[in-house]
Amino acid sequence: MDKSWITKPQSSKAYQQGIKEFIDFAFKGAKENDVVICPCKRCGYRKSKSRNDMIDYLIWSPFPKGYTMWTRHGESFVLSSTISPGTTNIIEDTIIVEDPIQDMINDAFGFDRNNANEIPSASNLEIDQEDYVMPSETQERNEAKEYYELAREGEQSLYDGCRRYSRLSFLVKLYHIKCLCGLSEKSMTMILELIKDAFEYANIPSSFYEAKKSITKLDLNYVKILACPNGCMLYWGEDEERETCKNYNTSKWKTNEDISVNKKKKKIPAKVLCYFPLKPRLQRLFLSSKTAEDMRWHATDTNNDGILRHPRDSEAWKKFDLTHTWFSSDPRNVRLALASDGFNPFDVMSSNNSIWPVVLIPYNTPPWVCMKQTSFIMSMIIPGKEAPGNNIDVYLQPLIKELKELWTNGVDTYDSFKKEMFKLHANLMWTISDFPGLGALSGWNTYTGLACLSCNFQTTPLRFQASHKWCFMGHRCFLDWRHRFRLKRIRFNGE
Repeated sequence: MDKSWITKPQSSKAYQQGIKEFIDFAFKGAKENDVVICPCKRCGYRKSKSRNDMIDYLIWSPFPKGYTMWTRHGESFVLSSTISPGTTNIIEDTIIVEDPIQDMINDAFGFDRNNANEIPSASNLEIDQEDYVMPSETQERNEAKEYYELAREGEQSLYDGCRRYSRLSFLVKLYHIKCLCGLSEKSMTMILELIKDAFEYANIPSSFYEAKKSITKLDLNYVKILACPNGCMLYWGEDEERETCKNYNTSKWKTNEDISVNKKKKKIPAKVLCYFPLKPRLQRLFLSSKTAEDMRWHATDTNNDGILRHPRDSEAWKKFDLTHTWFSSDPRNVRLALASDGFNPFDVMSSNNSIWPVVLIPYNTPPWVCMKQTSFIMSMIIPGKEAPGNNIDVYLQPLIKELKELWTNGVDTYDSFKKEMFKLHANLMWTISDFPGLGALSGWNTYTGLACLSCNFQTTPLRFQASHKWCFMGHRCFLDWRHRFRLKRIRFNGE
């Protein structure tokens, strides 16, 4: 079927004739009162319309130009089913479908949805062959195979005739609910078993373990690093094989006193740090052409009116660019901020438990993007039940190591916006925390008379005898000369 009418003006005869052909195709085999998902811009595949209503909607609201494979309306999705050794171009048919699940798969594996038959390799990219290490053929075949399997799952309907959810979109939505509501894996397995039993024709796995096999192919998993229960060391790197703490000689496993276990069960770690590697997450930002373009915003935006709307307008940013010209010469290099604070994960606030997430914020993107929760990069989750305090440096070791490598060596990254490989570097510019958190992150003593970072030795502190707290005097000069506090001489000591 000729689909060139999609890009033509709405007033043209070819467009109106093409709309009729599409509606005939979408309602093929449907009854008189049946409804079908409407692809117009107003409905956005979310609402179903009758035949007559859809004609009106598609004539006045434009047909999506990227929707050339009508998979949501009955057209089959075809992929190559053979993966031979040494083959890199696995996708044989161009897929241009406005499907968020398909876009997510393409972004995960670095495939451009508008040119899906191109898989990045050193042979067709503008890079220095000596600086780029080609992945092995086995690795390329494995990645292509995973992409192919995910793409097929993204096109498998949940059941015969279902056009709202595919198998993969249903599992992703279910996993999202699990994360938001804090459901256990056992409860998710019971839910899947119930759905499988009630709807025997539903194309879903029978256990949550099987469902995770599909979801984890999207990558970006985390690493479990065992830690000393006292927070003094990580069983990581050279100390990974140790069984006891080198400072307090405590075991890294829970003892029988902590939990009743028998000899047949596996050992349970006393404390686990969940670390999310930074390099693949920064690389993922450039695998989507949309986010890759946003990562250049700080250098391409021309609004320089002197108003501080973004950290790139600050003097610190400009001074850093002048000091490290090699870093600022490539706008794709990432500027990061680190934020950390503790919170009680339980509803009962009387329980003393403090979990510390560490979050990274990429400041390359526009202000309306970088401060969204979806743009934050989770770096690690420091377990409770006590706050790490000054021992937070122990837990930050994996992140610090990666930041040093990203600053000195960088990491090879594919830029889907420019279709080239480049060396990505990153730098930590700022930290965001409350005052006690500042003392833990920077090592500054925030509990003495020299607590102020700006004034330092220029303060006039006074410690109150009754409350045992510090008060910083000598700042009356910051008050307006008509302020009422200036008239209360009895209340102040004259300084």
